[in-house]
Amino acid sequence: MPAVDVKNIKGKKVTSIDLVENIFNVPVKSSVLHEVVTMQLANRRAGTASVKHRSDVKGSTRKLFRQKGTGRARRGDIKAPLLRGGGVVFGPDGRRYAFKVPKKVSKLALKMALSSKLQANELIVLDKFELKQIKTKDFVELLTGLNLTNALIVTAEKNENLELSSRNVPDIKVLRGEGLNVYDILKYKTLILLEPVIKNIEGRLVA
Repeated sequence: MPAVDVKNIKGKKVTSIDLVENIFNVPVKSSVLHEVVTMQLANRRAGTASVKHRSDVKGSTRKLFRQKGTGRARRGDIKAPLLRGGGVVFGPDGRRYAFKVPKKVSKLALKMALSSKLQANELIVLDKFELKQIKTKDFVELLTGLNLTNALIVTAEKNENLELSSRNVPDIKVLRGEGLNVYDILKYKTLILLEPVIKNIEGRLVA
């Protein structure tokens, strides 16, 4: 069972905690992580690109002029694709890019992402992260003290001062435990878990 140090906001060790073996110490397979990250990114795509085809354009269906005898090209109605304002021939239609992976695969990928951070020594556990007021400057000073510039901070519950103080800081994201996902864990260099959220994660991922 892997053990990690629990530090305070100044980076000093307070105590240590044992992590569940089959959540924080599983073999990492890049193919599983890739599949779940691809799913997450696909689900975010809007898929709203679309055009009006010939049948969608408003206009008369009357033939513009007779077929023969004018010396001009043969024309149909004003909605023809060759005419200005006409329909588009092979343009895109709205579509959904979302797809799902099995729940077991999704859960396994989350365990692998957590394990990868622990194995790379990029996982930090803090006892708490409290700010007296909503102030970005105070938040940045605490990060500087911990020597962090790119991190995902996971909290157990709503922490308004922390969430609002971090909004304008680049490469830093504060996330509540129920929203923890593979993409964000892998996107940020350091994963910071507040000690109370570990029980929530273990309860969510226990086999």
